[in-house]
Amino acid sequence: MNQQQTKDRSGIAIQGYEGSFHQVAARQFFGKAIQVIPCATFREVVKIASNKKESSGGIMAIENSIAGSILPNYTLLQKSSLKIVGEVYLPIRQHLLVNPGVKFEDIREVHSHQMAIQQCMDYLGKYNWKLVETDDTALSAKLVHQHHSKHIAAVAGKLASELFDLNIIVPNIHTQKNNYTRFLVLQRDEKNDEVVEADKASVNFETDHTKGSLVKVLTIIADAGINLSKLQSFPIAGTNFTYSFHADMEFENVEQFLKMIEQMKAVTTRIKIYGVYKNGKKAN
Repeated sequence: MNQQQTKDRSGIAIQGYEGSFHQVAARQFFGKAIQVIPCATFREVVKIASNKKESSGGIMAIENSIAGSILPNYTLLQKSSLKIVGEVYLPIRQHLLVNPGVKFEDIREVHSHQMAIQQCMDYLGKYNWKLVETDDTALSAKLVHQHHSKHIAAVAGKLASELFDLNIIVPNIHTQKNNYTRFLVLQRDEKNDEVVEADKASVNFETDHTKGSLVKVLTIIADAGINLSKLQSFPIAGTNFTYSFHADMEFENVEQFLKMIEQMKAVTTRIKIYGVYKNGKKAN
């Protein structure tokens, strides 16, 4: 069980339905016993995760190794009071799922989320199946199970097959085999304890936008021996093409990071630390 597991059994908000990759990420971080609260949108995830009466926090996808950053989610994070307490790197493996007893030659339709269908198009395109786009991979699997479909398959993950008693008739049909999604683990300030052995942080900062101002910040980070693993710019609303910057930083110890932050304050106009946490490890 992860050291950041919530002390109570209230649920963790996730985007999507039970059986989704968000639930897989929640289980990987908190353990299989964690209860999840399915949400239709990422905005709803942040709203419920922010309410102590409704949840113990949330899980939110933030970037994919193929599709890139989910920019609207950075904006949601910036506007919230939630803190990042951890991260999960999850391999995205899509399987072709059918009800028990259904044979490959019985399949006439394949249902899944548009993105999942695109991720598997090299395989799906080989067959004369009707491809039906749905709201969620796990929901597609659930409906195949509920309707006892004999001619419809779903594209979804392993957890969906387990929850909805479906057979993986063809595993790993996704085109890109090295496909990871990074998820952030979010909790409210009052739930946050210091993360043991923290070696990563997410920060948003602004400069005065004079010539060389960003270079000064990057130099401070480099001179401190801190690895800048991500730098993303965002236009500041209501300004004339001025930007804030999201930075993910990796370091050896928290003291090293905090000393560097003090130096950054002299060359920035605003700094917000989203969270100091332990670097996630890619699962095999």
